[in-house]
Amino acid sequence: MSTILDQFKLDGKVAIVTGASRGLGQGIALALAGAGADIFAVDVLECSDTCDKVRAMKRRCESRVLDLTAPGAPETVVAAAADSLGKVDILVNNAGIIRRADFLEFSEKDWDDVMNLNIKAVFLLSQAVARRMTSQGSGGRIINIASMLSFQGGIRVPSYTASKSAVAGLTRLIACELGPKGINCNAIAPGYMATDNTAPLRADAARSQAILERIPAGRWGTPEDLQGAVVFLASPASAYVNGFTLAVDGGWLAR
Repeated sequence: MSTILDQFKLDGKVAIVTGASRGLGQGIALALAGAGADIFAVDVLECSDTCDKVRAMKRRCESRVLDLTAPGAPETVVAAAADSLGKVDILVNNAGIIRRADFLEFSEKDWDDVMNLNIKAVFLLSQAVARRMTSQGSGGRIINIASMLSFQGGIRVPSYTASKSAVAGLTRLIACELGPKGINCNAIAPGYMATDNTAPLRADAARSQAILERIPAGRWGTPEDLQGAVVFLASPASAYVNGFTLAVDGGWLAR
């Protein structure tokens, strides 16, 4: 007899996870594998540690070291995933970078580098995956990683704010166009997480204290905090959830 928990299972599914070598991306890959999915891990760094952990769960894992901003990279990723694991059912666009400088001093290169990975690559990889999902005829899930700065302005991160605001908008557009094809697209907006991206903030005692004082949970988030949300959005349990950006932020936005 099936239960509601069966709706969260991902047995037989194949998921592409970008930025999967460590941090949030590795946590996401392990969550999907724990729910039953096979993983195709992509990063500019080796993903051997992630794959070892996925395989320890008795799931398949293949990986590719790749710069997602390189010409043709999205098509390469999708073809490699489908060739090695048979198909593509889930995409998690997690890879991203951040650059910090005052608005008046922010460089064009820092603008372009961030925008090229955080939104252009997300668009192109989502497009390539959606084409594959459409040809497979079985629908799928696209999950984008947004940010608190999809909702707020922030300071000293103009290209990051712009890119993550665009991620939320693109998520809604994909949902509107691809929903009729059985492809759902949602986003997760992590709060302040203890990752490499926030290392400068956590190293600044005054800034770190100010951030923690605003978070009702009273702590920085961890990769494990995203795992339930990503499994939900990847699974049949979220079949009627489409075009939404889910904040996993310890209550930051509630303040």
